[in-house]
Amino acid sequence: MWIADQWKDYRLLDSAGGEKLEYWGDILLRRPDPQAIWTEKSEKALWEKTDAWYHRSNSGGGHWQYFNKKMPPFWSIHYRNLTFNIKPMGFKHTGLFPEQAVNWDWFSDLIKNANRPIRVLNLFAYTGGATVAALEAGAEVVHVDASKGMVTWAKENVVASGLGDRPVRYIVDDVVKFVLREERRGRTYDAIIMDPPSYGRGPGGEVWKIEDELYPLILNCMKILSDNPLFFLINSYTTGLSACILENVLTYTMKKRYGGKVACDEIGLPMLSNGLVLPCGISGRWEGGSR
Repeated sequence: MWIADQWKDYRLLDSAGGEKLEYWGDILLRRPDPQAIWTEKSEKALWEKTDAWYHRSNSGGGHWQYFNKKMPPFWSIHYRNLTFNIKPMGFKHTGLFPEQAVNWDWFSDLIKNANRPIRVLNLFAYTGGATVAALEAGAEVVHVDASKGMVTWAKENVVASGLGDRPVRYIVDDVVKFVLREERRGRTYDAIIMDPPSYGRGPGGEVWKIEDELYPLILNCMKILSDNPLFFLINSYTTGLSACILENVLTYTMKKRYGGKVACDEIGLPMLSNGLVLPCGISGRWEGGSR
């Protein structure tokens, strides 16, 4: 498992009973997490001292319950020299997946050691955690997401990190349509990052189902890669999609064409209360060899 254990501003204190207890800076949040099927709580007292608690509804969705009247509507946390704006959202999220830091470190090292300009395409790019990390490492980035609000948030994170002058394009569009247009334009990229949802809709109502669309999307992405690509990263939070599946997909596609190496595994966050690790999805990495 790849573990994001270098955080200072984010801390996963405990998890149990389908929930997790986390410090985001100085703000203590209690949120649902279906992976925490055990019932033992190691920090029993802290569970009752949260600033906000997200209650999931049996009929879908849920709501935040706030206990701290002085809690700000949004605040910032830092990872190394990166800055991210955090705020509780309508569906339990905060605008950042801290476990992805382990991937930011991986591809940042590749970009910094490439000894050539690197253009990165970040698909389903959300609030831009990977965009910020790639820009800081020295890459040019094209950031694509179907949600205008998430793209605006990504711009704010880039500026907050002091990277507003770096080469980045923000695109609000359906990912599949954008990739096909880039092929027609003849634009190429040295690296691709994607964090596809299990199910979703594009701005024009386009339906995305990962089991039907992921493999064709990867094939289309390969058509817009440069002759010497640096890396290809796929993240997934889809229940039932295993790391082995991503390994097979990347082996059939990237490794078959370009050689290099494939590595796939779970990603996770360490729990400070007991030394255990909370699994938080899977990642598939392809890394090019020297050519």
